[in-house]
Amino acid sequence: MFKHAKDSQVSITELMLPAHSNFSGKIHGGHILNLMDQIAFACASKHSRHYCVTASVNKVDFLNPIEVGELVTLKASVNYTGRTSMVIGLRVESQNIQTGEIKHCNSSYFTMVAKDENGKNVKVPGLILDSKQSIRRFARSIARQEQTRTRSTRFNSSEFKMEEHLDLIKTQNATIELFES
Repeated sequence: MFKHAKDSQVSITELMLPAHSNFSGKIHGGHILNLMDQIAFACASKHSRHYCVTASVNKVDFLNPIEVGELVTLKASVNYTGRTSMVIGLRVESQNIQTGEIKHCNSSYFTMVAKDENGKNVKVPGLILDSKQSIRRFARSIARQEQTRTRSTRFNSSEFKMEEHLDLIKTQNATIELFES
């Protein structure tokens, strides 16, 4: 079975309240991450028609701060489907109610896994790629998976070669003090 991404897209808008702010008066990143996880769950569950769990989150960069009193809109769409997993693309925007200005606050990719009633992984419907953008998003998800695998093995403790990284480390705000025992 295959489904269009548009059939499971989800969007929510929420007013940011003082209770959501951190000590500097900006909206706390943890609150935004919680909302992102909720909408990723909703999108993945809608696509798979199963309960879903978060397997991983790929890079969350907070690009612009969100102010108390702004409207935050989160949009989620299925970008990739594996056998039991889905990559959900998320976009977070804030809007100043008074000026109408819209800011892109962050984008991220949540890998969600569908579960049956016994907690076992369950097969998810495939994705119908119906536009150049959907093909680009699907291909980008495959490339991100490959980068993750490469990065994991390159820095695996049994494979890591310290000498290959010393020159790079010397250009950073760190000093090396190795003591032989």
